[in-house]
Amino acid sequence: MAPEQTAPREAVDAPPAAGASGLRGGGRLARWGPLSLVLAVALGLRLWGVGSGLPYVYNVDEYGHFVPEAVRMFTGGLDPHYFVNPPALTYLLHVVYAIWFLGAGSVSREFALHPTEFYEMARVLVALLGTLSVWLLYLVGSRLFGRGVGLLSAALMAVAFLPVYYGHLALNDSPALVGVTLSLLGSTGILRRGRQIDYLVAGVGVGLAAATKYTAGVVIVSMLAAAWQRYREGGASERTHVALGLCVGVIAAACAFLIANPFSVLDFHLFRSELELQSRYTQMSRSSWVGGPSDTAPVYYLWSFTWGLGWIPALAALGGLATVWRRGRALGWLLVPAPVLYLVFLSVQGRYFGRWLIPILPYACLLGSYFSLALADRAARLAPRARRAFVAVAVLALLAQGVIYSVHSGLVLSRADTRALARTWMIANIPRGSRVVVEPFMPGAWLAGPGRPGGRAPAARWDTYRTLALVLNPATGAPEPPGRSVELENYERTLGPALVSYYERHGYCWVITNYTEAGRAFVNPRALPDAIAYYAALARQGQVAYHVSPYRRGSKGVGFSFDWTFDYYPLSYYRPGPEVTIYRLDRGACAAAGSPPAPGARR
Repeated sequence: MAPEQTAPREAVDAPPAAGASGLRGGGRLARWGPLSLVLAVALGLRLWGVGSGLPYVYNVDEYGHFVPEAVRMFTGGLDPHYFVNPPALTYLLHVVYAIWFLGAGSVSREFALHPTEFYEMARVLVALLGTLSVWLLYLVGSRLFGRGVGLLSAALMAVAFLPVYYGHLALNDSPALVGVTLSLLGSTGILRRGRQIDYLVAGVGVGLAAATKYTAGVVIVSMLAAAWQRYREGGASERTHVALGLCVGVIAAACAFLIANPFSVLDFHLFRSELELQSRYTQMSRSSWVGGPSDTAPVYYLWSFTWGLGWIPALAALGGLATVWRRGRALGWLLVPAPVLYLVFLSVQGRYFGRWLIPILPYACLLGSYFSLALADRAARLAPRARRAFVAVAVLALLAQGVIYSVHSGLVLSRADTRALARTWMIANIPRGSRVVVEPFMPGAWLAGPGRPGGRAPAARWDTYRTLALVLNPATGAPEPPGRSVELENYERTLGPALVSYYERHGYCWVITNYTEAGRAFVNPRALPDAIAYYAALARQGQVAYHVSPYRRGSKGVGFSFDWTFDYYPLSYYRPGPEVTIYRLDRGACAAAGSPPAPGARR
């Protein structure tokens, strides 16, 4: 074993503890007390509202991936037969369910009967993994800059809106941060000490990150940058040590990836084809994306930083990027290229979502915290007695926006979803077996209800119009089979005003609309005039029997976006879910069905 190595000269010369003086203290309580508080806040914010929407899962990705795939493995084998998302989280959930339901009989039957328990367990696991990443980020910041920056970086990650909100859902965004921060911890060790164990930790983190969320594998750039700095600064023996260490790191990354995603090799043909499918999806142009943002990708992602992390943290991270690069080139190579390259990669994609920033938020937290405390230290030189006040201002400024919006998110998610309220009204007012039109914004179980003993799927409560299996024929004004199902994102392209009369002639007397679908048309009405005419005809020919809004009374609604419409960031939200309107049609075959119930509304 080679003796412990020394850090490169530039890494030593870089300020190791910017701002630490303002958060310095002695004793175990001073060390662990603040960190324990940060971790408790991180876990509490992620668990607050963890049961939102259940037993119905409204997030389409949460509904279709991970949890049901983990359950399916109990009967279909460990090959996921699906690689659009990597399976690390799926395998972890499979292990958790196998342990938890040991001796409970058929897991598939239990899932059909009690889906709430499965999703709650998965969400709690994701919250725990998100909290673990906060602790790992503390270790990274402490090793790079000192305990003050480490603690503030962890606190920022603990309260920032994007990691908190997606720490509530059984998705792979938050769990991927464990691999990212673990690899950063190892890469920091490479830069500071250069031991073989540091290369091993960095490599394992890269493999786990990529096996959880493919794009999170960008953290390998930091591992390579740290190794390059040691190689550049060292002599012949050091360069040999670095070459061996890098081999350890790369092999560890490959092994960790294969352990968490073994069928990427065992079923390589499908793995490659689904990666190509994912690539084609992200590169599709905005013209094929109904309701997509009008901004260019770079502008959209810079804007997403201002609410996903916060305005002041985003600006501080930008300042930290420049400061770290100027003061310590080794640290600059460690922390700057990975997020920059990641943003460049995202910016050339045809589709973009704010949550795709999550893998690089640890970098932003480190850079923003370093810059904020360094700025507080510089201000304190002018007034030494006010040092603690300057640090307090820096901390509050960095954390305030995240605290406000993450607490708001917890309050919103803890209240009843608009879709649950609409379903309750439908059960009370729409007779079983009635013909209804429901826009494709609900999981199948929402229409049918919970499973039955023996795992049997329940019969549908209402006779629903086949929304995604029929399209309007412009010549006849009537729907006809399109030859294959219409994709959800193209639903608005199937709409036209003649549909409303078709509903009436065939006895589809109840039409349930929601803003997650209608909003896609209204965000760009010139692109979809037929859909706009459809909603106008529906409002003109139908009677509003029920309406429920997610917004506070008197507040202005939120325009449709693929972020805020689904994550409820604006403070105008009071409860989760979209605006839901239920229309009652009373012409044609619907005229003989009787009078509709009195209109109802719920805020």
